[in-house]
Amino acid sequence: MRPVAFTANNRIALLQGGADYFPALIASFDAARSEIYLETYIFTPDQTGLDIMAALARAADRGVAVNVISDWVGTGHVNCVFLKREFGKTKVRYKVFNSWFHRGLTRTHRKICVVDKEVAFLGGLNINYDWISDDGFNEPLPAPRWDFAVRIEGPLVASIHHEVESQWRLLNGLHLRFRWKRFREKLVREPAADSGPALAGLVVRDNLRNRRTIQRAYLKALGSARKSALLANPYFAPGRKLRDGLAMAAARGVDVTLLIGVGQFRIQDAVAHSFYPKLLKSGVKVVEYHKTQLHGKVAVIDDEWATVGSSNWDGLSLFVNQEANVVVRDREFARALRLRIEGAVAEGKVVRPQDFANIPWYERALYGAAYLFYKSVLRVITFGRYTE
Repeated sequence: MRPVAFTANNRIALLQGGADYFPALIASFDAARSEIYLETYIFTPDQTGLDIMAALARAADRGVAVNVISDWVGTGHVNCVFLKREFGKTKVRYKVFNSWFHRGLTRTHRKICVVDKEVAFLGGLNINYDWISDDGFNEPLPAPRWDFAVRIEGPLVASIHHEVESQWRLLNGLHLRFRWKRFREKLVREPAADSGPALAGLVVRDNLRNRRTIQRAYLKALGSARKSALLANPYFAPGRKLRDGLAMAAARGVDVTLLIGVGQFRIQDAVAHSFYPKLLKSGVKVVEYHKTQLHGKVAVIDDEWATVGSSNWDGLSLFVNQEANVVVRDREFARALRLRIEGAVAEGKVVRPQDFANIPWYERALYGAAYLFYKSVLRVITFGRYTE
């Protein structure tokens, strides 16, 4: 596994929610001249999805090479069939990732788009209406889903394009020669940039050489934190190393705040609750977000290091799925993201040690049982790597 390869002189814009993200995405499609790559976990043909489909078709009609990938589990078989049929009526080329688990349990949980090798989008937003829950129940949300993406121009776009183009080519059935070429390319260590505005790097997770890259990027940032660490994630069930990283940072006097989305999946909430006692005892501030569905996977440390991406803090994202995050070392960007997280923290509910201490014993037992069940399942499907 190679370290994060940073490049300088990138222009990175923070996008919050569908109100920022989808208009920017469609505008880039309408301005495209040569090619579009879009990879997403969920592609729902609701009104948002239909708008994206129409913009992609318009680009393809102009002669733009449009390539779309969505995950079979995330998108759902019925929707995949619909997308294949409707895209088939246009010049858009569409592929489904790992249908019927032909490649094992791994999923592409990445949300990536690259247009003309000049503009890239990356983050946590899927292609779906963000006022409706994305858990299969399709319930109206009280506010737009809390989520983020970034729009990138500059040298980093080449790395992102490399990833999504490789995914597309591999799904087209290229053989061992291409796979060997890609493996050799990964062996070459890219030089890190030492200065320049918007220093940023792409961090991906896969089941080959980058199995722990995102986790180690977080651990390195937490290990060097001096003042503060603000972290937000919807599904909190990391392995021991990340939990210890949070606790050790707090023990050094770092102001560690963990914003967790709750209320979507009961068992997930129970697993997260099982970690609260040790986190609170170590000095980590835990805040639950109830206003709407929290889906953002973001963090800011010391106003110097920030990340936006697709990776949750759970066993699936950290040890099974393909994920993609952008790490940014730029004070202006970090401060802008910190303000957004602090705003959500102010709207959340702080978990106080005394409140948790008064929880009935049978609820505590439920939390422990949920964790043991979750841990057992993850250890089986990750071949024992979940606790690392």
